[in-house]
Amino acid sequence: MDQPDQKHITILSFGYFDKDFLDKLAHPVRFELKTDVSIREAHLDLSEYFDPSRRQYNGNRLLKTVDEMAPPDSLKTIGLFQVDLFIPILTYIFGQAYLNGRSGIVSLYRLLNERYGMAHDENLLFERTIKEVIHELGHTFGLIHCHDPSCVMRSGTYVEDIDQKNAHLCSVCREKAGFK
Repeated sequence: MDQPDQKHITILSFGYFDKDFLDKLAHPVRFELKTDVSIREAHLDLSEYFDPSRRQYNGNRLLKTVDEMAPPDSLKTIGLFQVDLFIPILTYIFGQAYLNGRSGIVSLYRLLNERYGMAHDENLLFERTIKEVIHELGHTFGLIHCHDPSCVMRSGTYVEDIDQKNAHLCSVCREKAGFK
């Protein structure tokens, strides 16, 4: 359990997520980023972020709100959602974060196999979520997109891109972020 004065990564859960899923998610994040992780429930009226013309949720506005909600004892904060996110210049996003900032967001919406006409796969959804959470947290630690095809910081435009990389930082990104 985190001590009150200890800096840690906070995953803010917006919407229904299975407790086991969230607890299981904390372990690889903790392992990869060498920082304690806490999970907290959070609540927002998501209708305020919905863009009816796109039938999606504004990622820029959600990110700003998550940043404002970041617990003061948190080193970095990730908001976890289950809605279809966009930013004005892209059709959709899996997540986003403030470069060198303290916050990011990730949505499982487009990580689900069912969005692509395939059978539900809980393990694949979990793996994709881990990669996206670590990727967005990497941005908060100052990492930009990496050209190493296996690095978690490689850009992912399509869900297949996420599937092809692993959930770990390459040695170059690990060094840049100051992780041993």
